Parts: sequence; C-alpha cells; structure tokens
Amino acid sequence: MSITLVPGCELCEQDGGILLWRTEKFRVIRAVDADHPAFYRVIWNEHVAEWTDLAPTDRSHLMQAVAKVETVLRQVLQPTKVNLASLGNVVPHLHWHVIARYDWDARWPAPIWAPKQREVSDAAQRLSVPLVQVDAAVVAAFEETSHAN
Repeated sequence: MSITLVPGCELCEQDGGILLWRTEKFRVIRAVDADHPAFYRVIWNEHVAEWTDLAPTDRSHLMQAVAKVETVLRQVLQPTKVNLASLGNVVPHLHWHVIARYDWDARWPAPIWAPKQREVSDAAQRLSVPLVQVDAAVVAAFEETSHAN
C-alpha cells in the first residue's frame, strides 16, 4: 500500500523529531524543546490535514497511540498535567502533541506557545527520570502491544 506524501510538507519529508516508534500508519517522536523536554508527537504517516480525513477505525487507532504515550508520561514522570493538542496550523499534517507539563515550566500555566512566564534553565534535568529512560518506556509500551498482536 502506498501512502500519499506532499512535497514541501515538513512531516512528509522528515520524522519531525527523534524517532522512537514507527508503524505503517503512524510514528512517535520526541520533539527537541529545551523548555518542554517531555514533548512527544504522534504523527500520522500519510499526508492528511484533518482528523475527519481518517476512517473511523484509523481515528481510533491513532487515539490509542496518543493515549499510550500519555499513559507512559503520567506513569513515568508524574507531571502536573499532560497537554494534548492537534492544531496543525503551521504544519497542516495530522499530528497530536502529547506534552508533560509542570508547574515549574517556562510557560505554566499558559499554553506552550504563549510567552514565557519565567526562565527555567536545564528543564530536562528537573525531570524525575532522564529522557532516555522516558523514551525507552514509550518504546516498551508500543513493543508490548505489537507482541500481543
């Protein structure tokens, strides 16, 4: 099965961050963001712009992946809150943001795209677990599911 890719689309042409997991339908990456180190994206591989461009079964499949990433972040990091967003205004390629937020982060309690409320140095060092361990937990959660199928 070939998927539709659009020349010039950032998420069609590159992974979009540090690739952790890829299936035929979606991939999970960690975005590199100094202010919000536990920032993950679940990206639909085929170029579609809107949620309703997907068949209902694909919507469910994608949301199960989003839920899996959120669950791992909550279990491993115990953040103050997890933000979920699917905006796609700048990059109109369907993807979900899954971001562990903390009351100490640079923009808390505002959204991550708001102006900074404070300067936070070495945000990744403030996490209770190193990012490589969080990444490994995300991968393990998907591996567990793929072995069960």
